[in-house]
Amino acid sequence: MQTSSEPAASETAALLGKPLADRVMRGVRADLKAWAQLDPPFEPQLVSVLASDDEASQVYVQSKAKRAKKLGVAFRVVDLGAGATQEALEQTLRELSADPAVHGIVLELPLDAGLDADAALLHIAARKDIEGLSPANLALIAAGREPEALLPPTPRSVRFLLRQALGDDLRGLRVAVIGPGRTVGRPLLFMLNNKGVTVTLCNEHTRDLAAVLAAQDAVVIAVGKAGLLRPEQVQPGHVVIDAGINVQESGDMVGDALPELPVRAQTPVPGGVGPLTSALMYQNLVRGVKLQRGEPVDD
Repeated sequence: MQTSSEPAASETAALLGKPLADRVMRGVRADLKAWAQLDPPFEPQLVSVLASDDEASQVYVQSKAKRAKKLGVAFRVVDLGAGATQEALEQTLRELSADPAVHGIVLELPLDAGLDADAALLHIAARKDIEGLSPANLALIAAGREPEALLPPTPRSVRFLLRQALGDDLRGLRVAVIGPGRTVGRPLLFMLNNKGVTVTLCNEHTRDLAAVLAAQDAVVIAVGKAGLLRPEQVQPGHVVIDAGINVQESGDMVGDALPELPVRAQTPVPGGVGPLTSALMYQNLVRGVKLQRGEPVDD
């Protein structure tokens, strides 16, 4: 007999990121507290590098600064301005990578027009690349050497949420990833494979998507196109992880999947992948420091 606290059979369970984010942040705070109690105290330093006049990036940097202060993380901004050259940007990243007082580096995207982000990322030391986007980290993931890498927070958030919904052991499960993007889909493909998942990679042009998805246990979508995943394309037993972010003219944020699909569980946008991604970025800072010190890191 169903109790009042259980969802009705026709309801979709909301898979929220905040409870997992809170758990991650408790671990981050514990590590930071332990370092603060050393003699002398150790305070990791995070540096954000700006090379544009993008207003959203400025807002994100201010948000990082506030959270870093609350956590006890030293935070610094290197603002090269919209007129920065590729050479100046790369030199800055090399200097920060070589500075033993710097423990984490974030290259704020988008860069100014004419700057090459992929070329710039080559100059961030892998163990200070807390967004896990450098070719060195992506290569380690592809090679199945995750314990040595810093993992991109959004794909890692997706994997956390899949474990929350389907159990810690993902081996043998079938997951479709819609969207082979560099920051989510491509690294996630390898990260799921590393856990024994059978992955089907799709894109917004995949024909007869409903038939492709029918045999899957879960669907992850990260294309950047609002409403791409629709009710007729999913099954009641699916778990849907929506990593898409689309800002409407009204200012509202929506995902790539229509809300409240007729599935087993679905992450809302906002409130699903996002909060956990933010927490995992700070966990990456802790992981980065441990890797730099030769200490073991947890999955």
